[in-house]
Amino acid sequence: MNISGPYLLYLGHATDPLSVKTSRGLAVWRPELCVGEYRAEGGTLSLGLPRLGFAEAAAMGARTMILGVANAGGLMGAEAIAHVIEALRAGLDVASGLHDRLNGCAEIVAVAREEGRRLFDVREPPRDLAVGNGRRREGLRLLTVGTDCSVGKMYTTLALERELRARGVDADFRATGQTGILIAQSGIAIDAVVADFISGATEAISPARRDGGWDLIEGQGSLYHPSYAGVSLGLLHGAQPDAIVLCHEIGREHIRGIPGRPLPDLAACIEANLTAARLTNPEVVAVGVAVNGSRLDSEAAWRACEAIEAELGLPCQDPMVSGVDRIADRLLQCFEPCTLV
Repeated sequence: MNISGPYLLYLGHATDPLSVKTSRGLAVWRPELCVGEYRAEGGTLSLGLPRLGFAEAAAMGARTMILGVANAGGLMGAEAIAHVIEALRAGLDVASGLHDRLNGCAEIVAVAREEGRRLFDVREPPRDLAVGNGRRREGLRLLTVGTDCSVGKMYTTLALERELRARGVDADFRATGQTGILIAQSGIAIDAVVADFISGATEAISPARRDGGWDLIEGQGSLYHPSYAGVSLGLLHGAQPDAIVLCHEIGREHIRGIPGRPLPDLAACIEANLTAARLTNPEVVAVGVAVNGSRLDSEAAWRACEAIEAELGLPCQDPMVSGVDRIADRLLQCFEPCTLV
């Protein structure tokens, strides 16, 4: 995927922090590519970047507006469509990870053609996917799994890539969601793949690997989320993981979007994921727990991590606070170290 930077990150009129996770992910993991943010009237969120208009961003060197917002159903809406058209007329390409396709809107397509601009629908899967076959393939793979949606699977996977590479271990992030694809400039949006092809798409993301390195596969959803468990299961089968890391938000009161449905017990969640993963890799092991402790003060979050470690016997860290060094230690203790040549 050849999306030109630098980027203007679109926040629209968003007020829910989770709704701008794509823009936030780029601001955190690719800050050198982000010149500013577009925030509409009524929007209360900021990523700490300069607030710019479309023409202003283009004048400062931005080449692409990232439509980095999400809502239930992944729809653009009239306001977003108007803003996309304004950005195109200001001289910006536009990239979107929404289910609602830029190329599916005749008005947007017409303006893009008129202005000579490019449209990127990140959630458009390849057309030549095969169904998964579960055959054992060479290489080492780690998959992040979750107690719920939006608990830090992408952040954890990217943090592990950075940690392992810093140690001279060959490791590559494999993106399965729109934000990860924009960060990595490659991958497949698994939640946009027809159900029969989910495991096959995951096999395509992480084919046989013979250099001794790790594929670090970004997880999606949760086996315990009634809406998205199917995607999570397909990923577990297609990833054929040697190791999993459980991701969890401390203090979350219920499964996202379903009040009254509690989050699963951590030990039970790990075992459910291991059981499912054993279909294609009977030797899979859990190597750590990555938590999002942003709802708690630092002392309470630290105590919660200690309690999780004591309960599960696995290293527990908040990737955004303390990194993932001890999780990486456990991973490399369990498997033959792999160093860059």
